[in-house]
Amino acid sequence: MGSTLRAVRALVLLLGFYLVGLVLLGALGAADWWLIADSGHGIAALKVVFLSLVVGVPILQGMFAVRGPRFEPPADGVRVDEAQDPRLWAAVRRLAEQTGTRGPDEIYLVPAVNAAVYEKSRLLGLFPGRRVLLIGAPLLSGLDEAQLISVLAHEFGHYSHSDTRLGAINRRGFEQISRTVTTLLARSAARVEDERSKAEEKEARRVAKGKSARAVNTGSAGLSFRLAAKPFIWYGKFYVRVMRGTMRRQEYAADLAAARIAGRTATASALREIPVLDAAFGFYMQSYASLGAGAGLLPPQGEVYGGLHHLLQARSTELDEMRGKLPQEELSVYDTHPPIADRVARIEELPDDGREPGAAGSAIGLLTDPVAAFTALEQASLTPKALGMRRTADWEQLVHESMTAYAAEAARPLRKAVGEVTGGDGSFDSVLAAIESGALWQVADRLPRSAQAAAAKGRAAREFARPQLHGMLRNLTVAELVGRGAAHFELSWSDSALLRLHDASEEQLAGALDAAVADVPDTTGLRELLAPAGSTRAQEAI
Repeated sequence: MGSTLRAVRALVLLLGFYLVGLVLLGALGAADWWLIADSGHGIAALKVVFLSLVVGVPILQGMFAVRGPRFEPPADGVRVDEAQDPRLWAAVRRLAEQTGTRGPDEIYLVPAVNAAVYEKSRLLGLFPGRRVLLIGAPLLSGLDEAQLISVLAHEFGHYSHSDTRLGAINRRGFEQISRTVTTLLARSAARVEDERSKAEEKEARRVAKGKSARAVNTGSAGLSFRLAAKPFIWYGKFYVRVMRGTMRRQEYAADLAAARIAGRTATASALREIPVLDAAFGFYMQSYASLGAGAGLLPPQGEVYGGLHHLLQARSTELDEMRGKLPQEELSVYDTHPPIADRVARIEELPDDGREPGAAGSAIGLLTDPVAAFTALEQASLTPKALGMRRTADWEQLVHESMTAYAAEAARPLRKAVGEVTGGDGSFDSVLAAIESGALWQVADRLPRSAQAAAAKGRAAREFARPQLHGMLRNLTVAELVGRGAAHFELSWSDSALLRLHDASEEQLAGALDAAVADVPDTTGLRELLAPAGSTRAQEAI
């Protein structure tokens, strides 16, 4: 189907939405006219007319209050200047020529595992406009040049099929239907909740009078809104079903364009890499890039997003296993993208084109100054609060200072409880003194506890408290060891952070902590641990 016919179909489907709304409004108006004309209905007619107005307003809002979708520059993205990054722009222009379409007028770098194309088209996408290409920063860190070319070739495949221009009409239809259904269902939910509150108050009064409570029943509250939403829900499902096939065919066609330009092998490997890279980037942002946020620390400039390559290199074996297992997606009939496993299978079934990826370098090489580009992206995407955090000199400093701060913070309830029980200053020495004075279990009673732990008595109460005491005392000891220069936290890209003890062993630390929270506490081991002797190095996974 040509772009003109696709545009006509999309426009007809959009107009169908307005037709559904007009039919509903017409039915409400006809019912009101009949009731008003028949004077025998009296007050009941006025109530129905009022209800029609209440239901008709959200229908009108859904039909006419939604503005047409307009592309705006991504708020969390940074524009790539051609003068600063000529290699990337040159690669993009070559792809445009190979695809046989006009290239983008703007390129933006964004903090997501994604590449996308948009067109600032006119008249609901019937006339072309300014084209924009978005490239996810993780793609530059995680793909080689051949794979990135394949991903971008896929996006240019959409350009050549006029998909980006037609997307304006498609999005308008989705937004209008969604807005109308959401408004109607929200009104229904509000009515139900209002009726529920009234029913609960009524039942509370019954119980206060000594009567038995009855089940709360909201009756038919909000029914008119739910009924008005149903035609739009049905039409929305029909809309997606009709457009789903077109959208999926667009994806397959774009994949074929990518394979033709970048090669079968590079295209298949890029498709396999995307879900792996997506999972790795999510883990990296949670476990590394934001590790120091709670301590007011950020990685070095350009490393919030740029540091991903450290993780990818260190965990290559683990990621290789993921690449061999494509995600088994359970897509509904309304999903507009085909399963990635199906897309890979179609590409790998293509005849061998004799093109192997070879020794392609990392796609990051397309940027003239990656650190500057990623630093600019940080300025555009991070919150003002995050940008105000202190930058560390390197990742090692970030891990050490963050983990030290978290250990000290985790021990705060223990310090506070010791102060309340003994009047001590909450220092490490005052905590040991409290344990030695026999106040350990009094301190445990002052710590935050679950309802089950608070209800326990005797031996059971101690068994509930012991792990908590052990953990807080461990954090307090670690913070003290670090403060005295007897330990430090070490960065690991392949595992959790490591605590390195300079003059003691892991077994000594564990044994000393066990003894300190035993039924008959003994702090000798902890005091010896903090009196440096020898030069044994040990490590303990955190």
